[in-house]
Amino acid sequence: DLLGDVEGLTILDAGCGTGYLSRKLARKSANVIGVDLADQMIKEAKKHSEGLNINYLVDSCTELKSISDGSVDKIVSNYVLMDFPDLFAASHSFFRVLKPGGTAVLVFSHPCFPQSDETKIQADGTVTYKWTQPYFNDFPVNEEAWNHFTSPFLFFHRPLKLYWKAFKSAGFIIDELDEPQPQKPHPPGFNLKNALFRPNSIAFKLIKP
Repeated sequence: DLLGDVEGLTILDAGCGTGYLSRKLARKSANVIGVDLADQMIKEAKKHSEGLNINYLVDSCTELKSISDGSVDKIVSNYVLMDFPDLFAASHSFFRVLKPGGTAVLVFSHPCFPQSDETKIQADGTVTYKWTQPYFNDFPVNEEAWNHFTSPFLFFHRPLKLYWKAFKSAGFIIDELDEPQPQKPHPPGFNLKNALFRPNSIAFKLIKP
């Protein structure tokens, strides 16, 4: 919704992983560039994207060396911004590759409601948290492997004001902010009661003047 119509536009999927979002955008007639630092992710993405207008590249989102200045109409980055060690460098790279008037939609885990620090979820969906460091600090978090994953995760907790400062320092105008609520139909195993109590995600729509 925040991206709007993408038909015929060049869209950068920054941190594309295995290409789930890249494929959705390509099926809406966008010209997609999918970038990820992990070459294995890019290999997997290519396997599932035959026949689609997607150019996958191994590149760092904090540098985007393979993307020319002012060459992209829109950027989407879904659940990767909290994984970047250098948030400010990534914000400046996004700004550099966008065309004037271009937009960036950045979705990431809501830092006010850290799912990794949930200590108890009641049957009615209410959640109890344990904070081991002050919310206002910027710090790395090592999360244990879960589900089918075998390696632990490293991400960075940052207060919302730090994201805001990074976007502003790059030159962006912050146009919209959303905290998405669950929509129907729900995927199997989705904890609707829990999601109705607090947002899992936060989404910024940024504009390059």
